[in-house]
Amino acid sequence: MESNWLWLIPGLPFMGSVICGALHFLTLRARERNPEAKGPAALAGPIAAGLVGLAFVLTTVAFSAIRGEDRTLLQSAPWNWIPVDGHTVAGVAMVVDRLSAAMGLVVTGVGFLIHVYATGYMHGDRGYAKFFAYLNLFVAMMLVLILSSSIVGTFVGWEGVGLCSYLLIGFWYDKQDGWPAEAGQKAFIMNRIGDASFLLGMFLLFKNFGAFDYASINAAAEATHAAGASTGQLALAAALLFGGACGKSAQLPLFTWLPDAMAGPTPVSALIHAATMVTSGIYLIIRLNPLYALAPQVMYGVAVVGALTAFIAGSSALVQRDLKGVLAYSTVSQLGYMFLALGSGAWVAALFHVITHAFFKALLFLGAGSVIHGMHEEQDMHKMGGLRRYMPRTFITFLAGAGALSGLPLLSGFFSKDEILGHTFALGGTWYLLWLVGVGTAALTAYYTWRMVALTFFGPERFDAKALHPHESPAVMTLPLVVLALLAVAGGLLGLPHIFHVPHLLHHWLEPVTHAGDAIRFGEHAPHLAAGTEWMLLGFGALIALYFADRGFHAHKSGLAADEAFQARGGALARTLNNAWGIDRFYTRGVVATVKLAAVFIAVVIDQLGIDGAVNALGRGARRTGESLRRFADGSIAGYGLWMGAGAAVLVLVLTWMGV
Repeated sequence: MESNWLWLIPGLPFMGSVICGALHFLTLRARERNPEAKGPAALAGPIAAGLVGLAFVLTTVAFSAIRGEDRTLLQSAPWNWIPVDGHTVAGVAMVVDRLSAAMGLVVTGVGFLIHVYATGYMHGDRGYAKFFAYLNLFVAMMLVLILSSSIVGTFVGWEGVGLCSYLLIGFWYDKQDGWPAEAGQKAFIMNRIGDASFLLGMFLLFKNFGAFDYASINAAAEATHAAGASTGQLALAAALLFGGACGKSAQLPLFTWLPDAMAGPTPVSALIHAATMVTSGIYLIIRLNPLYALAPQVMYGVAVVGALTAFIAGSSALVQRDLKGVLAYSTVSQLGYMFLALGSGAWVAALFHVITHAFFKALLFLGAGSVIHGMHEEQDMHKMGGLRRYMPRTFITFLAGAGALSGLPLLSGFFSKDEILGHTFALGGTWYLLWLVGVGTAALTAYYTWRMVALTFFGPERFDAKALHPHESPAVMTLPLVVLALLAVAGGLLGLPHIFHVPHLLHHWLEPVTHAGDAIRFGEHAPHLAAGTEWMLLGFGALIALYFADRGFHAHKSGLAADEAFQARGGALARTLNNAWGIDRFYTRGVVATVKLAAVFIAVVIDQLGIDGAVNALGRGARRTGESLRRFADGSIAGYGLWMGAGAAVLVLVLTWMGV
């Protein structure tokens, strides 16, 4: 049965974007008459938040409709797009199944809380209505991405969130340092690199399967496995699509745009880093799990890239002074964990970490925004300290997010991270190396998280309290923090370990989506840990988190001595971490500088010497020809007669030769 109301789920925030855009236009018209006029912009926040809230309600209704065993999805009537010879090669419908329902609840639920928070955070900004127009459009495009029945529809949403990220990261483009504008351009360009890879993979899939819709692609992948057919081109398609995921989900080597994305307003950082755009690549691979299961070499490559990204970004977060900078590199690192899970075939564990990460990372970013708001736009942790006395609600909720991120026992991040590491360990062989990288990154995570807490909220005040007047944020900003804190603490209930002798709720929920990939990848030999081994790994993970959280906190709770000592004695290691392993610098000096040099070469050599030179040469030739012909028009009747006679003689000779 068709459920055409599903189009309203992305349609409501899209309508909000249009309304907020109109409010911004009316506000600009009002300012033409009076530069200080406020216009109707103040309506944008409640309207935008309300429509995203309604989208959450509809997603909840759809989620409830597929909870029974007799129905696993809802689907709208398709929009038949790109017809060829009467046959539709790209029909797009809205589909809510077990995977898109889970993702949709996260996007709309966390997105609603971020919208509510933003009504307070952006209060008084002259682009208030425009901001919410962009934010609503971002949510709408993300919903199109995850609800589309076709990879073409996903690509439309994929490009839409890329455009919105450019608009939102560069929202304050007129700042004097120019950083937001440059960061927005950087995100846009690096995402286009990944998108080119996505397109090639998508077209290669169509070449092999003759279809764009996910159901046909996954069914064809299962049939290919059953027939024992060659999978070389399918492996290439999977690798190309992973290239697209590397751009959107900020994996090595295309991750450097995400730390710079913090140049945008803090609600943007929370929405991009936590719940929406950066999870697109994870969603895509889970959706196409039968295709990836056919290519174990590609899956191992996915895991290696994920592990390396997690370690490089996690180690870079150790030395960041910018509060949002720590969280940005942390996001890249946690995304690496998710790709490690995907590469190991732990589809459910990857989505589990997507969900828990959305809770605690949105909480931490919004908490950081609350700190920055209370500190009057100060982001340098070295200029903070002792803020727990001034911002008690922000402090308590921030602790919940920090505990979940660092993997402290029984919090949400502990369970989702442990499931990824446990599945990796169970595969054995060379996977042990990736497990060690994951454990090392977990240690780094605990250390830098509690370093951040200590430098921000504890120790001596490294600011003039009388001049700065730090303060708690208003209730409209702290209430979303309380809700997210509860989710960050309790989110682990979605996937408790089997040794607790309780159902793994998320695994049971996603089984209709992931069973094909599991069957192709593992058959009847799915990786399994003995109860004793699983208890040992749980205990080891808890000890790692507790020990390094303690070290990070106590090394920095008294002030800046530990940071200053490392910078003074760290040598090459300190320089490497300060520069995030030099990857961004390599791009700037090696790639960007080369492209600029090539552009100058094209402009100077080809344009000025080539094109301009050719045009100038033609001009000089035309002028000389004109000067020569001008001699024939000297006004002499005798001269004209001579040339007319010569011309007639030549004409007679030609006609005689032709026999006319």
